[in-house]
Amino acid sequence: MGDSARESKLAGQFFDAAIGLLQQVRDQDAEEIAAAGTAIAEAVAAGGRLFAFGAGHSSLAAQDVVYRAGGLALMNLLAVPGVVGVDVMPATLGSALERVDGLAGAVLDSSPARAGDVLIIISLSGRNALPVEMAMNARALGLTVIGVTSVAYATETKSRHVSGTYLKDHCDIVLDSRIAVGDAELTHEAIEAPFAPASTVVTSALMQATMAAAAEEMVRLGIEPPLLRSGNVDGGHEWNGRVMTEYADRIFYRH
Repeated sequence: MGDSARESKLAGQFFDAAIGLLQQVRDQDAEEIAAAGTAIAEAVAAGGRLFAFGAGHSSLAAQDVVYRAGGLALMNLLAVPGVVGVDVMPATLGSALERVDGLAGAVLDSSPARAGDVLIIISLSGRNALPVEMAMNARALGLTVIGVTSVAYATETKSRHVSGTYLKDHCDIVLDSRIAVGDAELTHEAIEAPFAPASTVVTSALMQATMAAAAEEMVRLGIEPPLLRSGNVDGGHEWNGRVMTEYADRIFYRH
């Protein structure tokens, strides 16, 4: 670095906070991550399909495991119109739709999800109607539900679902992101609001760790994990074409 360069104290503090959270989930969620990986591997072995759902910024971690190099080809995004990202206008509409009763049931009923499949539901707070009803309806349909959420919200906030319950209450397996309520890791005496959210970093890491656990379990079961390769390396497109052809009946983002 040049003489005029200087490091940002707050940037370093964010990295420290994120690393600390990653260490927490690595150590404290290890059994749950392994269980989630086993559930995914067993579903693949039994001919089941895989889905991931998240609303708003929670959708980023769901999208992170769908159709990407090094990822499982069978992971599909269960998209809810208007809540997948901030592309909806106005952006506040997405937040409002998370609180609409009945939307989750309508989405599941029109989706290809069926008994024996696995659905990963990502919701930082787990308090809105959409993720709660998504989990409730999915389990009623016979799906295995893996929830990725911050359990702290269940004790420090009020549920927005009529049942008074949270996402964590309707899951077969819960991966706790351990993100503090408010999702902001930093404060500064000259800045009124807390800032620097780490939920995307931690949740995406939880998702990728779960996919790694699933691949490991598939090997133990004698299954070649249906992984995608990068299209930017020689032979990548050909490899992906073979995988997608073999598993065409379980891949829905191509249709």
